[in-house]
Amino acid sequence: MAEEKEMEEKKTDMQSLLLQEEYLKSLDGIEDGQLVTGTVVQVNNENVFVDVGYKSEGRIPRDEFSTVPEIGDQVNVVIVNKEGKGGQIVVSKKRADVKERTDVLKAAAEARTPVEGKFVKVIKGGFEVDLGGDYRGFCPLSKADVVRVEDPESLIGVTDYFIIDKFHGGTKLKSVVSRREYLEKKIKENKEKFFSTVQIGDVVEGVVKSFTSFGAFIDLGGFDGLLHINDMSWGHVTRPKDFVKKGQVVQLRLINIDPETQKINLSLKHMQEDPWTTFEERYHVGDVVKAPVTKLTSFGVFIEIEPGIEGLAHISELSWTKRINNPKEILDIGDVVEAKVLGYDLDKKRVSLGLKQLEENPWDTIAERYPVGMTLSKPVVKITNSGAFVNLEEGIDGFLHIDDISWTKKVKSMASFCNEGDVIDVVVTKVEPENRRIRLGVKQLEGNPWQTLRHDYPKYSVISGEVSNVTDFGVFVKVLGGIEGLISKYNLVGPDEEYSDAVLSKFKVGDPISAMIVECNPTTQKLSLSIKEMVKRSQQSEIAKYIQDDEDDGDTFTFADLMRSKDEK
Repeated sequence: MAEEKEMEEKKTDMQSLLLQEEYLKSLDGIEDGQLVTGTVVQVNNENVFVDVGYKSEGRIPRDEFSTVPEIGDQVNVVIVNKEGKGGQIVVSKKRADVKERTDVLKAAAEARTPVEGKFVKVIKGGFEVDLGGDYRGFCPLSKADVVRVEDPESLIGVTDYFIIDKFHGGTKLKSVVSRREYLEKKIKENKEKFFSTVQIGDVVEGVVKSFTSFGAFIDLGGFDGLLHINDMSWGHVTRPKDFVKKGQVVQLRLINIDPETQKINLSLKHMQEDPWTTFEERYHVGDVVKAPVTKLTSFGVFIEIEPGIEGLAHISELSWTKRINNPKEILDIGDVVEAKVLGYDLDKKRVSLGLKQLEENPWDTIAERYPVGMTLSKPVVKITNSGAFVNLEEGIDGFLHIDDISWTKKVKSMASFCNEGDVIDVVVTKVEPENRRIRLGVKQLEGNPWQTLRHDYPKYSVISGEVSNVTDFGVFVKVLGGIEGLISKYNLVGPDEEYSDAVLSKFKVGDPISAMIVECNPTTQKLSLSIKEMVKRSQQSEIAKYIQDDEDDGDTFTFADLMRSKDEK
């Protein structure tokens, strides 16, 4: 029994020795630092066991894997020590990653092909970039983007591709990289592809990049297209930001492209049918629409009939009676109003609207409500140099001209007759509905003294009055009804007298005086008087009288006899 046990032990030792020799022999083909491919054979909470194919399993901590592999997965590892503690081979996944990344980065640097990296830290003059496999690169600020980087911190965490300008195999921060070169190359490729493949009418996708007063720039892949404000909507556009937002991904229609100037024009409105093409199918002259006010101007109101179609209600079409200086006085943006379609021009894409047409026109019945001759007591609302506006009812004023205040007095200023707010008596003298005018008068409240004067004192009648003014061209005489007449200086003396300036000095203001009417014109309010004509006709009357008396006596009487008789007297 003892001999059998001894022989069994020797046999076991021999097998162990053979296995050890076979294992050592299997390691002859690998070297420390060598990169080999292994198969995952076991995974636990702490380690991943990899069979590298040499009858030995390597143990790798789980934290060396970014993603824990599954049994059967192939992984690359580096032989750290083929004769580790207890004879177990030591391998490293992390060193394998570094070695693989080194080869990739070195090849990329030589070929100037892009490699993936990540901005991880802002440092003096630029950024620290994680290139993978424990490699760090330095990206100068000027090479971080194709545009000026205003906020360096905004790039931290951004993953993109870089071109390696200078590669250093160590782990120190000596490799220099450029994201700008990669972006410029990519933009050039994108632009060339864009200009060679798209055509007018195509739909393209882009990102709203920035705004200007005339539209928005759309990023189409590193190069911009213009979305003009006029191409945002078929209707009126005031603010581009009302239609697209910064950073928004939008689909637009290409409406113009110029490879020579590299200009690209895009349209949002052309993504939909032009509503004007079917306008006449939906709207007719006389139709009433209910729609919101979109814009107020000094000349009228823009109203959005439907998206893409705006109509204009001119300021003159807002009210029959209200005196509107600016639409803002009665409307605000956003107000929903009813308006009538007055007309349209499809070629110019214009619609004329009216608000007042939905109300009765008070001027249609103005002559019935204010007939000529009607007397009113109404307030003065405005005074001008030529007269005053008198309010008859809301929105309707009549005009009192300064010449219609008095038949005889010359009113030099309306302020001397009335003030704004005064209630005065007036009479309607003229109504013009077609011109929306009403003329008023004050003097017409009384009889016309000129007509009375003309009736009572026909031409060549002698009238008495008093001197009201003496001028170098004649004497003014106030007669019946306060009417002033003029005796020109050459008519101040008899036909047998010669005029001299001394004649004027004989007349004083307030002196009673008689003269003959030679012209009385109520229309022009002109009264011409003459002493010369009065004397002349008086003489002729006396001559006629003497001649008549002589005929009765049968004696001959001449003009010389008359003059002699007068001299004797």
